[in-house]
Amino acid sequence: MATAFADSPATGGVRSLEVRWILPGQLESAVAGWFGRFPVRMEYRQDSYLLDPALDGLSVKVRAGRALEVKVYRGSRGVLEVTGRARGHIQSWQKWSFPISSFRPGSDDLAGWRPARKTRRVARFCLADGRAVPAIPGPTGEPGCAAELTEIRAAGRAWWSLGFEATGPAGLLGSALRATAALVFAHDMPGGAELAAGHSMSYAEWLAAGADAAHA
Repeated sequence: MATAFADSPATGGVRSLEVRWILPGQLESAVAGWFGRFPVRMEYRQDSYLLDPALDGLSVKVRAGRALEVKVYRGSRGVLEVTGRARGHIQSWQKWSFPISSFRPGSDDLAGWRPARKTRRVARFCLADGRAVPAIPGPTGEPGCAAELTEIRAAGRAWWSLGFEATGPAGLLGSALRATAALVFAHDMPGGAELAAGHSMSYAEWLAAGADAAHA
């Protein structure tokens, strides 16, 4: 992500720290089973991302045809590394969401937009004495960290993604993110797979690079 907007006293929006890996191919059942040792919520939806015009430092999407989400990139916060298991880029974001009713989520040919169909497995965690523990489902926006394993269909191809998104008090974001990643990666991924920094990026970066060409 090339441009980071400077921090400002502007109010509103949800601040987050995020790490995501996106890899080509079908999600293997063994990986789904590895992630399934945590309580998960399943979700099926289509998101549409605005790619043209290019908006450097911004991510604009319509979420499930019901909300317009605008995310501002606030810069890098270093690297998340779990030795031998994962290495990814930590990104700071601020997000606003606005309800809408007129977007046609089934329209794949809207100029400038790229649809991505997703099957999401989401597990939420909170901090307890500095450690991540599965969170009891509660109101959206509660402090903590979400871990997400997602099957993606975009540009006629299959992909899958593992991501972490920490929200809540600014001083706890880094701790929540790292503690959750440590818990998820406490067990090796199937086959001893390691998630590399080269696959670590936001959806906006991935789609801007061309999902059909990325990692070719």
